Amino acid sequence: MCRLLLSCTRLSGRFHFRPLPPDACPTHPTAGLVTRPQPGGGALYEFRTYQIHPDRNSAFLKLTDEKIHLRTAHSELVGYWRVEYGALNQVFHIWKYESYAHRTAVRSALAQDERWMNEYIVHAMPMLARQDNRVVALLPWSSISAPPRLGGIFELTSFRTRPGTGHAWAASFQNSDEPGRPRLVAAFRGDVGHPDTVYALRWFESADERGLTPSDADASGPVESRRNKLMFPCSFSPLK
Repeated sequence: MCRLLLSCTRLSGRFHFRPLPPDACPTHPTAGLVTRPQPGGGALYEFRTYQIHPDRNSAFLKLTDEKIHLRTAHSELVGYWRVEYGALNQVFHIWKYESYAHRTAVRSALAQDERWMNEYIVHAMPMLARQDNRVVALLPWSSISAPPRLGGIFELTSFRTRPGTGHAWAASFQNSDEPGRPRLVAAFRGDVGHPDTVYALRWFESADERGLTPSDADASGPVESRRNKLMFPCSFSPLK
């Protein structure tokens, strides 16, 4: 498997791809691999954030639009957004996996998918300045629900909490029938990356209608810091 992976170096502003040598990754038996199950056996979700070189933003989005079907043939895409406020030239996407072992199998299959590597990866990687990921799981009471209509804008807010306090505090994000409250699309807890972080994915009619919710206003309790960004779904995003 490892021989099919690529390494890249950046020389004179260009990325050069070359196969890894056979001994670059030692072979390990995987038959007995055990991954930590999630409480209740729930799925894992990977948050991926790509920072795009400013002059390549349009080209990257066009390429992804044309080739995303090669990626979704391997695992489920939940949503894919371009960030409008809170960051520039950035995309954010969520992928669903049944377990860490499932993700490992998917990544292995992608590395061996010649069309994915040759038609997308080789062209996309030079367009990116940075990649970042987090592994999260849905909070026990949360599910992923589509907004009531197409259009609108999504907000992803991350709340870094004191250890052991986030889950109970985040229950206040659950939807209510109160007028003017944003629709909660999903609430997640961090598993790898920022484990004491709660993530709220919410939907608004527009950026102008967005305001502080009661939970945000009372965030001074267990919350140590928070960050957010407003995003528009791409045309190929399942969640929009």
